[in-house]
Amino acid sequence: MTLPIIPNAAARRLFLSSQGLCRAPNRKLDAAGLLELIESIGFVQLDSIQTVERAHHMILFARNQTYRHKLLTRLHEREAALFENWTHDASIIPSRFYPYWQKRFARERRRLRESWQKTRRGDHREILQAVLERVRDEGPLMARDFEDESGRKKAGDGWWDWHPAKTALEYHWRTGTLAVARREGFQKVYDLSERVIPARHREDAPSAAEALDWACRGALQRLGFASSGEIAGFWGLVTAAEAAAWCAERLGKGELLEVRVEQQAGTKPRATYTTPALLERLDEPPEPPGRLRTLSPFDPVLRDRARCERLFGFDYRIEVFVPEAKRRYGYYVFPLLEGDRFVGRIDMKHERASGRLAVKGLWLEPKVRWSKGRAAALESELERVRRFTGAERIVYADGYRR
Repeated sequence: MTLPIIPNAAARRLFLSSQGLCRAPNRKLDAAGLLELIESIGFVQLDSIQTVERAHHMILFARNQTYRHKLLTRLHEREAALFENWTHDASIIPSRFYPYWQKRFARERRRLRESWQKTRRGDHREILQAVLERVRDEGPLMARDFEDESGRKKAGDGWWDWHPAKTALEYHWRTGTLAVARREGFQKVYDLSERVIPARHREDAPSAAEALDWACRGALQRLGFASSGEIAGFWGLVTAAEAAAWCAERLGKGELLEVRVEQQAGTKPRATYTTPALLERLDEPPEPPGRLRTLSPFDPVLRDRARCERLFGFDYRIEVFVPEAKRRYGYYVFPLLEGDRFVGRIDMKHERASGRLAVKGLWLEPKVRWSKGRAAALESELERVRRFTGAERIVYADGYRR
């Protein structure tokens, strides 16, 4: 039987809509609306680099220009509606999803203990217990609270060249005993999970089958269409084998459909899965705003670089770890999304000391024409970014457009 084909334009729009980029970007956003937005896209990746603004803030701002930092702080630190833990990377996640992380906590506990035994000498149970008891007795603590008065790290080896207490704190966080209560200067402040995560979320215990179904179904909903491997990789909660088995079972029950998604010109359509409900949305594909928007390099639309290139023909690589002389574009270059296609990338930096949003370079994609209209659209977006970051003015390097 010939599989139905989803045209490339419709596929792009379905994916963008599933990731919150077809919403009205100027609709007033309150705390409840922000929580709903984060739940709808699944999670928001955290990153410490603050070239313009940190990744999680840029991700949310790209979807709604009325977003403000204090809303996220309120939901996380005051209302405990969000928690921090790991997906494919450190992320902010809705707290009502917390029960589905219990399996990951158990898996991390086994993995990290095995890693400790293989790579480190001695038994680290003593430091694990000591750190946990100190947090229990003293309340929220940071890694620096475990340094001695001279500032020297306490004796011992830990993962990633951390001092032992930092290693222990991360172990307890990755395995669910501790949670991040807040951040100070982007440094984690750890506390007992029972004092951070609401009891209703900690005490909920889905079965293995329920957790698998939730993770796979939720991933597919947020991707619009996906292979079993893409489903497994979305949350990082299930294995590739588990996702493949889930897809096969749901396909047999008629809950999933096999379709072919049209890629960029010159490539064959790719077999993938979707649901009947998602397929119905393609009768009237959601249309993203036509305005030009700056995306974070860690935006979920870009996270799977291969998928992004297949759908949009946009080859993006972050060059933070590339030696300067070998960079093609720049240290931290932002993709530019216009409607449902990527039209270029921009190198800019918020120079906080001088209050400037400095635009250093602009590169348009092949076949994208520079025009007065596009120039005006970019200037409008840069002005939105300037106001969001608090920069006082925008400055352009000579010959910045390339």
